[in-house]
Amino acid sequence: MATHNAPTDLPPRADISCRNQTDSGAFRRPAAEAQAGPRTFCGLMGVFGSDRAADDIWLGLHALQHRGQESAGIVTSDNGALHCLKDSGLLQQAVPRDKAKSLLPGRFGIGHVRHAGPGMEGQQNIEPLVIGYSSGTVAIAHNGALTNGHALRDEYEAYGAIFQTSTDSELLVHMLAKPTHIIKDDPLGHCLGHLDGAFCFLHLTSDALIAARDPRGFRPLALGRLPGGGWAVASETVAFDALGARCEREILPGEIVTIDAAGLHTRFFHGIAGGGGGHTPTALCMFEHVYFARPDSIVFGVNVHQARYRLGQAVARECPVDADIVVPIPDSGYSAALGYSRESGIPQDRGIVRNHYVGRSFIKARQSQRTLDVTMKHNVVKPVVEGRRLVIVDDSLVHGTTMGILVKSLRDAGAREIHLRLSCPPNLHPCRYGVGFTNQGELLAAKFPAARICADFKLDSIGYCSLEGAKAAMSGQTKNYCDACFTGLYPTGNA
Repeated sequence: MATHNAPTDLPPRADISCRNQTDSGAFRRPAAEAQAGPRTFCGLMGVFGSDRAADDIWLGLHALQHRGQESAGIVTSDNGALHCLKDSGLLQQAVPRDKAKSLLPGRFGIGHVRHAGPGMEGQQNIEPLVIGYSSGTVAIAHNGALTNGHALRDEYEAYGAIFQTSTDSELLVHMLAKPTHIIKDDPLGHCLGHLDGAFCFLHLTSDALIAARDPRGFRPLALGRLPGGGWAVASETVAFDALGARCEREILPGEIVTIDAAGLHTRFFHGIAGGGGGHTPTALCMFEHVYFARPDSIVFGVNVHQARYRLGQAVARECPVDADIVVPIPDSGYSAALGYSRESGIPQDRGIVRNHYVGRSFIKARQSQRTLDVTMKHNVVKPVVEGRRLVIVDDSLVHGTTMGILVKSLRDAGAREIHLRLSCPPNLHPCRYGVGFTNQGELLAAKFPAARICADFKLDSIGYCSLEGAKAAMSGQTKNYCDACFTGLYPTGNA
């Protein structure tokens, strides 16, 4: 019988302490509806060189809470040991701030807030993951979705790998643990080069914080400087504002940034997309500006509020209508509605009020939950809308859940006319890169023409921003964005 001896020249594993409020539950593979790849939309935060690392990460994640409201976690490194606290729920529920400060020592670490797609629920999938393997112990947090994730997972399972989660993050650790990868000059860069799709990774070891972004740059990832001289990495610059940190720059597509005791080091990896360092055409996600990012963030070099304001101006020019007031759909419609109002000369008024204690309904996986959330979240101001012709402005029309309920409420409140204007083109195709619409059958504009939507929702008219107008409004250029959800032209190929 053959025997296998463990190598003796590998670094020891770091100690791990990880606390969950509830039991981890059983692992299950993604459901059939999610087999194209796990769909998550998340927020990442990391700091290095802070005397209050856990609290800095907590504050940064709090600013990123809009990117994920189902679970949260923080891992810090201290004297060779990784300390972890994570659970389901909003950040304050999953990782109470006082517990983070008392139970997570160390001067560097990473954090994660998460929205889980179908098949991704469960305690075992909450990030950051903390995993030990032959080269040590790592914590990993991820934002995005791999288009070749299932193929790689099937390949590794065929060779005996046993997965404990359904996340892409664990897949990267299995790739790093492969013996032929361990001996590479740059194991992490080599493994990242085998991944395709959208990904931003934060990778924590006992002595370093590593950040990486895919060669097409689908998702944003920024590098900041802490007031005390340390470093910060975050999905959006608004996380730096919470710390008084200064944004230095974006982490570039295809770039790996390593921060350790010796300072900051950067390199590029050559991936499936064709290589980093500017050699691959970017595919920046348009929905970051349209919906997901906070309006006070700088994303892809552009302030989100200003981009949304220009989107509203564009749809006002392209789809004019006579009306009495412009009514924004809270909250992501505010900036676009202001642009529409200023461009059209129609005054804006607050005809709908939002309850901010209800989360973002768009990213909920189940229709029943989306409907309940919308009903609880919005209320019409009847004296503002009664007897008036309204232009209601929203960022997008995806499932139609929010719009159907709101239009009925506005009609019940006595609105004379309702004209819907949307600050992006119609969503006709599912997203493969981490945005929450993965099933084309759920996309309203893909199922019905505009006339049918108007009739079903009892709208007087509907108007979308054109693709060219939207791209120009975002950055003054009409290239370098991923527009697959509008056009069906996927940057990673249509297979």
